[in-house]
Amino acid sequence: MKKNMEERAKMVEAMEYICRQLNNENHFMTWLSVGVADGDIEYGDFAGGNPTAQYYAEDDDDFAELMQLFLTIMSRAKNNGGLYCNGVVSK
Repeated sequence: MKKNMEERAKMVEAMEYICRQLNNENHFMTWLSVGVADGDIEYGDFAGGNPTAQYYAEDDDDFAELMQLFLTIMSRAKNNGGLYCNGVVSK
């Protein structure tokens, strides 16, 4: 199967955006330390053409690990802080 780097990059950008809404700094720091480094992707960039986002998604194993990290963080966030966006905290 041919890699669709634009689609993969959009996924990385979306995960980055959602992680920026984490309401627990420890979860967010895990993302910055192990996931996508701070400043690598501009906030709200969903174009899919970002070469840095494509870099994070280029290798199948690395991309799979990044998605797993995202799911792990979201699972933890569900019970510890949730998400915060525009003055609203998840319940």
